[in-house]
Parts: sequence; structure tokens; C-alpha cells
Amino acid sequence: MSKDVIGGVMKFLVFAMVLGGVFFAIYGLWELVFKRVFSEAKELEEKSTIKGMRKVFLRRLGSLNRKFIWPGYEASLRRKIVSAGGLEGIQPEEIMALQELALVFFTILGVMVVNFLRTDLDVDVGWWFVVMFTTLGGFYPLIWLRDQVKKRHFKIRRELPYNLDLLTLSVEAGLDFQAAVATVVSKGKQGPLVDELNLMLKELRMGKTRQEALRNVSERVNLPPLSQFVAALIQADRMGTSLGKVLRIQSTQMRIERTQRAEKLANEAPVKMLFPLIACIFPTVFMVLFGPILYQFMTGDF
Repeated sequence: MSKDVIGGVMKFLVFAMVLGGVFFAIYGLWELVFKRVFSEAKELEEKSTIKGMRKVFLRRLGSLNRKFIWPGYEASLRRKIVSAGGLEGIQPEEIMALQELALVFFTILGVMVVNFLRTDLDVDVGWWFVVMFTTLGGFYPLIWLRDQVKKRHFKIRRELPYNLDLLTLSVEAGLDFQAAVATVVSKGKQGPLVDELNLMLKELRMGKTRQEALRNVSERVNLPPLSQFVAALIQADRMGTSLGKVLRIQSTQMRIERTQRAEKLANEAPVKMLFPLIACIFPTVFMVLFGPILYQFMTGDF
């Protein structure tokens, strides 16, 4: 048997051993890790396995951060998560995990951008650009969380006058506060405000007092108009004032504030349109009007 045949056989055996090792390594990882992750993802999210895997991955990474997150930062994140509506049960340590992932991703993106600018475009950009991308990555999940809170506050602010009118009519029709809240939950516009009222109704049925349930709503949402409304109801409950009268006053006041806010936004619109008008529209108009004249003047045909 020649050396070439022996060498070919040895190469084939080495290739088969490497292929078998890779196969058994992948099979072992599937049995030990990935199969368990897939089953856990299906339990968390039946409609989308990929979404469930994302939750599982964040949960595992968040469990590692649980030892390092400081209490003040955890309490601040938890308040924001509650104000944003829970965000499908996300935890503060998972937000911290998102910060770590975003920090790594934005750092790699910053290095790629700096490399592209230096090599392809021959632009002298310092590494401070990468530091800026890294800082943006660290704060991006917090910016996203703040935007979720703002979106929910905006929806609650829009739903509050209508649902408050329905609550006022229900109380003036002779229903008690708990029955009136149940009417708003069943007949009102569905949204985050109705969800909060439904949660408050459950707390009332569990035995909590009206003041405790209202105060919990105010602390969860953390929206000034709703907090003022809750404070007025608590004060009326303490003083023994007619609840229907207080609700009617609050409803009228909120409608006046909504009209004033709409007028304010309408007055701000011309000022906000000024910059795009000057920066984008006027230069284009000037180019269309005076471009041919300037060209003829420069070529001597004018």
C-alpha cells in the first residue's frame, strides 16, 4: 500500500473523527441546554417561540445581575416598569441585562463606524466616537423605558376625561363608588386607565379600603392629573363631602385643562414649523427660483 493511500485514509479518519466530535458536541448541547431552553420558551410564550426564547435569555442573564444591582437603582427601575404597565412582567435586573447587551452592541457598532470613516472615507475620527456610542448603548434601554412610560401616560391622559364623565354619571345615577367603577370598567373605553381601574376594583373586592385602593392607583401610574383626582376623592371621603359633586367638579376641571392644553399645542405649532421651514423649504425654493439665474450669471449668458 502506497504512502498516498495511507495518507488519504488517515485524512478521512481524522475528518470523520472531527465530524463525529462536532456532531456529538452539538447533540450534547441540544440535550443539556437548548432543549430545556426551547421547552421553557414554549411555556412562557405559546404564540412565538422566538419571543419566548428572548424572555428566557433575558431571565437567565438577569439572574446573574441580581447580585450586582444596587437597591436604589432597582427601586427606581421597578417604579418605572410599574408606571409603564408592567411590560409583560419584565424585572429590573432584566433591564440591566438589556443595558449590558446594548452596551456591547453599540460599542461594536461604534468601532465599525470609526473603522469605516478612517479607512474608506479617510476621515480622522478619534476613539472618543466609540466612547460616545458605548455611552448611548448603556442609556438606550433607559430611554426606551422612559418612552414606554410617556406613551402610557399619554393614553391615560386622553382616556381620563371620558371615563371620569362615565364615573360621574354612574355615581349621580345612584350607584355606590365600587359599582360605578365596575360600570366604567365594563362600559368605558378600553385602555391602560380601565386596566388600572379594574385592578383597583379587585383590590376593593379583596377588602382594601377606598383610600388604600385609590392611593395605590396614584402610586402605580404616577401621573399628576390622576394624582390630583385621587387626592380630591380621598379628601372628599375623609370630609364626608358628596362624591357626585366632587366628581362633577373634577370632570369639569379636567375638560378645561384639556382644552387649554390643546390651545397651547396649537399655539406652539407655528414656532415648531419655523425651523424646518427655514432649513428645508426656503433653501429649496430659492434654489429653484434663483438657481438658473445664478448659473446664467456665472456662465456669462445673463
